[in-house]
Formats: sequence, structure tokens, C-alpha cells
Amino acid sequence: MSKPATATSRWLISTDWLAEHLRDPALVVVDGSWYLPAENRDGFEEYLAAHIPGAVFFDIDEIADHSRGLPHMLPPPHVFELHMARLGISNASKVVVYDGAGLFSAPRVWWTFRIFGMENVFILDGGFPKWKAEKKPVEAGMFTREPAHFTAAMNEGMVADLELVKKTLVDRSAQVVDSRSAERFRGEAPEPRSGVRKGHMPGSLNLPSSKLVENGALASPQKITVAVTEAGIDPSQPVITSCGSGVSAAILWLALDSIGKEPQALYDGSWSEWGANEELPVATGPK
Repeated sequence: MSKPATATSRWLISTDWLAEHLRDPALVVVDGSWYLPAENRDGFEEYLAAHIPGAVFFDIDEIADHSRGLPHMLPPPHVFELHMARLGISNASKVVVYDGAGLFSAPRVWWTFRIFGMENVFILDGGFPKWKAEKKPVEAGMFTREPAHFTAAMNEGMVADLELVKKTLVDRSAQVVDSRSAERFRGEAPEPRSGVRKGHMPGSLNLPSSKLVENGALASPQKITVAVTEAGIDPSQPVITSCGSGVSAAILWLALDSIGKEPQALYDGSWSEWGANEELPVATGPK
């Protein structure tokens, strides 16, 4: 099963390609829809109402580490393996992830698969909105696959923890780039989670994910390059991506990869961890 490259990213596939290969036995379509609490949308309920035929549902809140008290942190490898077995996904599967917003939570699911050793995982360009707009087939209800065996090989180097981020902000060995909105970064807008302060990590940069997405699809490499330059990011230097809870940080990861600058790591705890810790400094304003 070949994958024609898209002009935007090596990790994106077209809706036409997916429609043509939908019945390929090695292909697993994954609905990874998740929404911010303020949106009042339920990804699983929307999946049950309508999804791409044969798609299974990847719940980032369920397939997570629940011991940390932080939203959808990466699960331990053995937990990921159990969920993949349940979803019928093996190491030999070819996975295509999409979401109901077009491009929001699918990159987080894509990144999670890659963390645990799967390279044959892609994102549907334009997501479910584009699929529906083209009147491609949908189905309702829960779809289940035969259980499979998955062996996770976690790439811990792709994940930044709090201590690494604290060190990086001091020694400047990498650029910490926050993909939350400019208003949240500057501390002018409230955080969606209680107990999390307003503002940003001192010394971090801001590149809102909204500047990287156009009409539910990844922006062109040219526009991404302009946005990166305007944010003051040096593409020749390492980057650690961050956001509110590790979701839009994966959009930033995908965008930087599309211009040939794959990040060093993603800060999984992101602002949900940093902003809730009263012992850590917080900056407001544009810098």
C-alpha cells in the first residue's frame, strides 16, 4: 500500500487516497476527536453518530496515565499495548488518524503512535469535515476489530518532562515554543482549567496553532515558515513544543516537521502542569 506524498507534509494523506484504500486489510482508520471543554462537544458521541466506515475511536483521555492528575498524559507502554490490542491495531497496521475539527486532536494521536514506535501512521488531510463535504461514505455506531498484538517501543527522547523544560529555559539548549493563543500566552485570557494560572513560562516563545491551520487543514509550508520567523523562532536550533495540555503542541510539531524542522521533544505536561505549580515562575505580556 503506497502513500502518495502531499505537497504540505509527508505525514498527510488525501481523502481520495483513503477512500480508494478503505478496504485494504492492513489499514486501520482511527477517529481521534477531542475538544476543549469550552466547546461542549463530545468526540465519542459524535463518533457514534457518524464516522468514516471501519474507524475505531481513540480516546486520548482514556488512553492515558491517570496517576498524575494531569489531562491525557502519555500512558505507560504496557497500557498503550493493551488499548491497541483492544482496538485491533498491530505493529504491522497502517494507521490513518482524523478528527472532527479538521486538524486539532489528530496530530496528538499521530504523535502518540510515533512515540510508541509506529512510523506507519498518517493524518487525514482536512479530517472529517473535508470527508463529509465531499459526500464520502459514513457509518454510525461502534465499530470493533479483531483483537491484535502490539509491542510498544517508547521513544522517551521525544517527550520533555518538567525538569528538562526548567533546565532548558535556563541554559537555552532549546527553544520552548508555546502554541496556545496569544491572549492566553500573554495572560489576558482565562485558562480553561481551574487552578491554572494565567501567563506563560518565562523565556518561552509563542506561536499560536491557529496560525498553522487554515480551514481545518495544515497551512502551506510557506505560510508556516513566515509564522515561525514572525514568532522569533530560529529553525536551526532545537525546539520543545508546548501548549495547554499537549494537544495543540502536536500541531506545532507537525507544522515544524513540514518545513523540515522536526522538534526535539514535546512537553507533555505543558501549561496544565507548569501553570498549576505555584512554586514555578509565571510571566505575562508578550515576552
